[in-house]
Amino acid sequence: MNTAPSRRLRLPRGEGAGAWLAAGSVALSLLALLALLALLALRGLGHFWPSPVEFVELQDGRQLAGERVREVPLAGGDGDGVERLYRIGNRDLSGERWAWVRVSAIEAVSHPAELVVVERRRWGRAIGRLAAFQDAGGERIEGEAAWTALEARLAELTALRDARDRLREEVILPLAGRGEGEAVASPELRAAQTRLHELQAAMAGGRLILDTAGGESLMVPLEQVLRACRPNAMSPLDKLVAWGQGVWRFLSEGPRAANTAGGVWPAIFGTVLMVMLMSILVTPFGVLAAIYLNEVAHQGRLTRLVRIAVRNLAGVPSIVYGVFGLGVFVYGIGGRLDSWFFEASLPSPTFGTGGLLWASLTLALLTLPVVIVATEEGLARIPDQQREGALALGATRLEMLSRVVLPMAAPAMLTGVILAVARAAGEVAPLMLVGVAKLAPQVPVDGDFPFLHLERKFMHLGYHIFDAAFHGGDVQAAMPLVYATALLLVLVILVLNLTAIFLRHHLSTRHGALTRR
Repeated sequence: MNTAPSRRLRLPRGEGAGAWLAAGSVALSLLALLALLALLALRGLGHFWPSPVEFVELQDGRQLAGERVREVPLAGGDGDGVERLYRIGNRDLSGERWAWVRVSAIEAVSHPAELVVVERRRWGRAIGRLAAFQDAGGERIEGEAAWTALEARLAELTALRDARDRLREEVILPLAGRGEGEAVASPELRAAQTRLHELQAAMAGGRLILDTAGGESLMVPLEQVLRACRPNAMSPLDKLVAWGQGVWRFLSEGPRAANTAGGVWPAIFGTVLMVMLMSILVTPFGVLAAIYLNEVAHQGRLTRLVRIAVRNLAGVPSIVYGVFGLGVFVYGIGGRLDSWFFEASLPSPTFGTGGLLWASLTLALLTLPVVIVATEEGLARIPDQQREGALALGATRLEMLSRVVLPMAAPAMLTGVILAVARAAGEVAPLMLVGVAKLAPQVPVDGDFPFLHLERKFMHLGYHIFDAAFHGGDVQAAMPLVYATALLLVLVILVLNLTAIFLRHHLSTRHGALTRR
């Protein structure tokens, strides 16, 4: 009997500087990721929190009211050389919605509870004291009763706008899409249009009068008012409710004011739909190509050259794929489809212009090398004994591939799909050539046959960020929405990737016994 003391497996005392360098790199990467997410969350989600409105009195006698944005030290200035940026609104009066104020020139700052912030369809925000409210009948209400009457009227206007939008989307647009002659003669359409005019008339009339900090009077028609609040009079609970409503509007509404206000729902829908179509297109082609290269093709010089070419395609700039998609898919295939099937619509193109289908195909081509390489790596890791055992038991080559090899390689396939989704969801350059739009109020899916309209243009979160940050009329106002949209894009990619990861884990667990040697 062996009585020698058992030896325990001990790890080496140190791995040298390499281990510490690797651990430090991982830690720095995680910190950078957390810092990025924190920046996007604070700058983006903080935009929807009702900011207090300051009433500022300057030493030269001027007065202004606005929301404090940030402070910037003056270049080469002393301790008092600090400027503060205020969002003052009322652009239709002064032509400016921002004001820089030197901190040393401020005499006093207060936060009056009666200051009102009005969000309008045009001209942006209006800030001032509510002097009076005038209803549609011409009755003028002043004092605290004016604010109560304004809140009640805005609630009515919100309900009327919702009813108008539902009537347009659910009744008028489907009826109008049946055909010009049939739509004009339709009694349902005439009744819906009559109801629409009634709703428009019910929303007309009424206005509010604001006294601005500069001493001017501003009259705002109620049709232009989206909402109004008094931030300085709101409790923390009220602000939390208003913050939640603002986030929900950002997620559920469409953009307005040249993408510097409103929501991003069409961009969310377009991004998710395009990624799903891209995944459906790229997965079968990538998997079949990998199966051919690893399981069918003769492993010779030509096959090695094909593998090298596939890997090199992964490094081609994305804008090159956009040019290819524009020339081949849009002008080539799309133009030919228009001449064959949509000649009556020419010269207005149907498929001969950018759209959802061509964008999905272009990104599928862009991500195809990723899926091929990942799938082929998974196939190469499967032991040859699994294939030989299946063939020895009488399985055909097709049965061996479909029942043994492919289930074991499914996690690797999903890894390729995850990488493809992560790359495609954030691409912008090729989409600018093959179908993305600055504003697409209608999503590509509706209740009309064929329900999914592949020829329509669509909005994309990545392009929305680019357009709002560089092409907006007021970049300063758009920056918080840029941060919020960037955070949303990260979350959308995270949700899509987590879905694929959970599916990959399920398949790995299900076929885990086959991978053991």
